[in-house]
Amino acid sequence: MTSSPLSRRALAVEESATLAVAERAATLRAQGVDVISFGAGEPDFDTPDFIKKAAVDALAKGLTKYTASSGIAPLRKAVAAKLARENGLTYPPEQILISCGAKHSIYNAMQALLDEGDEVLIPAPYWTSYPEMVKTTGATPRPVATNEAFKLGPDALARAITPRTKMLIHCSPSNPTGAVYTKAETAALAEIAAAKKLWVISDEVYEKMIYGGSPHVSIATFPGMSERAIVVNSCSKSFAMTGWRIGFAAGARELIDAMGRLQGQATSNPTSIAQYAAVAAYEGDPACLTPMIREYEKRRDYVVKRLKAMPKVSIDRPDGAFYAFPRVDGHYGRKLKGETIQGSIRFCERMLDHAKIAIVPGIAFGSDAHVRLSYATSMEKIEEGLNRFEAFLKSLE
Repeated sequence: MTSSPLSRRALAVEESATLAVAERAATLRAQGVDVISFGAGEPDFDTPDFIKKAAVDALAKGLTKYTASSGIAPLRKAVAAKLARENGLTYPPEQILISCGAKHSIYNAMQALLDEGDEVLIPAPYWTSYPEMVKTTGATPRPVATNEAFKLGPDALARAITPRTKMLIHCSPSNPTGAVYTKAETAALAEIAAAKKLWVISDEVYEKMIYGGSPHVSIATFPGMSERAIVVNSCSKSFAMTGWRIGFAAGARELIDAMGRLQGQATSNPTSIAQYAAVAAYEGDPACLTPMIREYEKRRDYVVKRLKAMPKVSIDRPDGAFYAFPRVDGHYGRKLKGETIQGSIRFCERMLDHAKIAIVPGIAFGSDAHVRLSYATSMEKIEEGLNRFEAFLKSLE
């Protein structure tokens, strides 16, 4: 048996579960199958017209050449202004790196900070890409269990820290759970992180999507954290710009410079016209987002109400993002056409095969008892999809 020519890093990284579900659903649709997808976390709204116009204007002006690898000056300035205005964070443009989406920013930060032997604490449930990106550095991802509200408490954080711990990942609002940390909860984590000199990646891509609960607060605003936190955000969720691939990181100058050097040797600059569109997004009137947020909240309420009414399904109302993360393990051990369903992977596979609904198994996020549904789709599809979900549960023996 011959050994693989691939590197240990490549062999260690698993496929993105969310992308795999989306691709399988797309394949079935291409075959004419009526599939309703609750899989990928992508807004179903269109990018606002004034943002698209900025891209068209950039094309008309011939702004289609290479830009500075770390991003155009107007965009770095616009991001700095946004952070000051909305988040109470003071980062000059030189401490901001524009990348090809928030995922790219997180990857850059990990590559710049982590070495083999380091450990990264990841509150579980977690976004499926976090541990896989850690693996590419040679460091070790260490999931840390959260409480019943899917939040990491200060005591749990303190217990998890070892001499090898170098980084904590903090995501609020959370993917996949929709949990939103309060100011006091965030302050408690910040105090420990600062005292232990941990780097903290603060993933804030869902900051606009909070529904009546605690307002968003960045962990970087607390004492000792402005230089220890890497604030990551993007245009993708807030402005429905997933395909434009524009994200940013803000942090300590030495770190941002290192991330910029890595990016310069990997991708170079993000797409020029997308950067000019992002300038318009960050400088535009945020009121354009209000209808989208209200619609998400309406969908959230409907999804939670329907799921709560289903037998052996439990869910608390998420305060942010656009995901529901119900517990469904009460149905494990039941049978479908003679086959016993065990675990979230088989549950989701059979849901897709028999109910034609695409959802993501919770094991990909660190909890096999749950599944994730994205309600970033039309209310019509949500209603029909949940009808199919309920019918599937009733068909189990």
